[in-house]
Amino acid sequence: MISFQNKFLLLLTVLALNGAASAPEAWAQVSTAVSGEPQRYELGGITVSGASYLDTNTLIGLTGLKIGDPVTVPGEEIGKAIRRLWDQGILGDVSVSIARIEGNKIYLDFNLKERPRLSKFEFTGISKGQADDLKNKIKLIRGKVVTDALLNNTKSQVRKFYTNKGFLDAKATITQTPDSSLSNSVVLNISVDKGSKIRIKDIAFEGNEAFSDKKLKGKLKKTKERKSYKFLTSGKFQKSEYDADKEKLLEFYNSQGYRDAAIVSDTLIRTEEGLALRIKMDEGPKYYFRNITWSGNYLYDNKTLASVLGIKEGSVYSKETLDKRLNYNPTGQDITSLYMNDGYLFFQIEPVETKVEGDSIDIEMRISEGVQARIKEVNIAGNTKTSDHVLRRELQTLPGDKFNRELLIRSQRQIATLGYFDPEKIGLNPVPNQAEGTVDINYTVVEKPSDQITLSGGWGGYAGFIGTVGLVFNNFSLRKASSLRNWTPVPAGDGQRLALNVQANGLQYQAYSFSFTEPWLGGRKPNSLSFSLNKSIQRVGTSLDANNDQSIKVNSASLGLGRRLRVPDDYFTLSNSLSVSQYKLKNYPYIQGFANGTGNATNITFNTTLSRNSIDNPTYTRRGSSLALSVNLTPPYSIFKGSHPSVNEWVEFHKWMFDASWFTPIVGKLVLNTRAHFGFIGTYNSSRPIGPFERFKLGGSGLGYGGSSNFLVGTEYVGLRGYDDPNDANAIQNPNSSGGVAYNKYVLEMRYPVSLNPAATVYILSFAEAGNAFEAYKDYNPYKLYRSVGVGARIFMSAFGLLGFDYGYGFDAVPRYSSGQALQDKGHFHFIIGQQIR
Repeated sequence: MISFQNKFLLLLTVLALNGAASAPEAWAQVSTAVSGEPQRYELGGITVSGASYLDTNTLIGLTGLKIGDPVTVPGEEIGKAIRRLWDQGILGDVSVSIARIEGNKIYLDFNLKERPRLSKFEFTGISKGQADDLKNKIKLIRGKVVTDALLNNTKSQVRKFYTNKGFLDAKATITQTPDSSLSNSVVLNISVDKGSKIRIKDIAFEGNEAFSDKKLKGKLKKTKERKSYKFLTSGKFQKSEYDADKEKLLEFYNSQGYRDAAIVSDTLIRTEEGLALRIKMDEGPKYYFRNITWSGNYLYDNKTLASVLGIKEGSVYSKETLDKRLNYNPTGQDITSLYMNDGYLFFQIEPVETKVEGDSIDIEMRISEGVQARIKEVNIAGNTKTSDHVLRRELQTLPGDKFNRELLIRSQRQIATLGYFDPEKIGLNPVPNQAEGTVDINYTVVEKPSDQITLSGGWGGYAGFIGTVGLVFNNFSLRKASSLRNWTPVPAGDGQRLALNVQANGLQYQAYSFSFTEPWLGGRKPNSLSFSLNKSIQRVGTSLDANNDQSIKVNSASLGLGRRLRVPDDYFTLSNSLSVSQYKLKNYPYIQGFANGTGNATNITFNTTLSRNSIDNPTYTRRGSSLALSVNLTPPYSIFKGSHPSVNEWVEFHKWMFDASWFTPIVGKLVLNTRAHFGFIGTYNSSRPIGPFERFKLGGSGLGYGGSSNFLVGTEYVGLRGYDDPNDANAIQNPNSSGGVAYNKYVLEMRYPVSLNPAATVYILSFAEAGNAFEAYKDYNPYKLYRSVGVGARIFMSAFGLLGFDYGYGFDAVPRYSSGQALQDKGHFHFIIGQQIR
């Protein structure tokens, strides 16, 4: 039995016993002052000493010991209690002593030493920017207990951060300094030694016979060699990206028929020059499809399914192609779409390799068709600003309809084209209920700003500097305008468009415009109503003297109706509008066809436009097309009244325009945009010349600021990058002419996104384009084109619209009307605001 005099001595070390604590700090502090055979006691009480910040009752609970428990001294119960406390990682030392012994009861005291808490931390050896990035990754929290795990994790995060940047030798040293202002707190100084950046200097393959090293290196998207001639390649090695690249490498082999291809080994060798990566391949044999059979199919026969699958006997075996043809083929139909577009949501298909013989593989397509599912509920979440009915009227998936995957994807595209939501975050989640044969469709959206404010300036030729102030409310609500509480700052949520715009340069030039569009007139069908009013005036000089006034005043109004068609498909729309413009000229010398530059003209125009738009995203389009055929017609006055060649009181013309744009994904987010544009204008009476209205002018950015002010009479300004603006002295066309009666233009443009953030979508581009405009049909030659190439960038900010710039270089000589010579044009910068270059 332990003597009473030893009750304040340290209790035995429990580490030597079964289940003892593993921490050296614990057993190093424990004494074995007790001798003799193990004795059984009843635990009479537990106390804790040395804990200033930790809760005593919690610590006692962590020991796992309870009053009244039998304990053996020496024995394993106390050892387990020490281990449990130590495993929490919040203590720097743990020891146990006997407080007292009363008969058969023993009272224990756990003496603890708390680990310090974090007061603050700082980095040395690196820049402030890198320190801020590390703080966001490490996320050290003030007041947290400084444990070994915390210190090791911090070092690991620092090394990982710099390893991903190519600093493979980076290391961190952490020093703890007591904080004099706080008790039991320390300041961590994290000293970082980045070392030198280690780059990949050489990548070589072994065992590759089917494909060259160069071909295989191209499949490693992020792991690249650093060569002197590769300016855009960093050559850094990142383990995570390299692992992903190895998967891509094997996917490439599999897509080429090498289904057994494997990476036998890969070695990273440190050399004086950098890193050498050696990858050893086992390509295996090349396989081919042989017999493809079907089982479990009742709705469609084998011949139909084989036609949709489109894989012939003898085709190279490719899991990628097989999966695409079975499940999702972005360029055509697939087996799953065939069923799911007819409501068979529970359809399943499993390709099973039934025989591998030589280089040939037989596959059995095992099908479970299931039953047709009908849509039960359609739920929308996330639209905090836009009304539910604005989204629901765009959906192609309605309660009670059969499930249709194509219409589900189409609905997602329709929501994206509204422009009110982040197109990258539109979610669609079918929730099937196979027992009931129903499915709920859950759409989720994230609102983004869609209204725009325009504050800009531009040079307007004779008008000088022109300032613009504009407001565009793309999600306006006229219905809510009657209540003042909805003006925050304007009533919104019903998908209407309200635009106000003012341009001015003192007395020389002013323009005012107002427009309103209701996209769903009546609310039940996609029939749009649009209305606009415009007023502008331009003077030569600033005189308001009626005798010396040289000016042109234009007042116009238009009313339009449009509707979505169902034939040939519901991507088509037909819109019609009627516009009336009145021109008043007084001593204005820049519009041809008016004696002494004085007179009045009225332009009544009927426009009809047939268009088809299937693009997937209006901000950064990846696939789809946009086609439009537009016809503008005025009444044929000359046919009824006879020929009046010099009279422009009633403007007469017919104008035809065709615009086509196709978007094709190339690799990843890289997109090819191909465009073609044509325009022609004529009169009903061949003896009457074409007037100065509605002409075409080609060149520059196409923004339409012109010294001759022809933009006031409806001139179409068509951009052609790499050449001067139309009213410049070195323009493609004579700057003093009214413009062309015909034009054609072709564009190839490669686009790649830098950022798809809805607040600021940024993409870069390169282009090649060619075009020309002709002042008379006798000069029309579709093969006589002015060609250019260049690069540029676009920034779409939700609050300001489109901003961009291009640098274009024109290849072809341009006539110099002042000298009569044709000289080679040079490179030009073009700035774009508010619109695309067509």
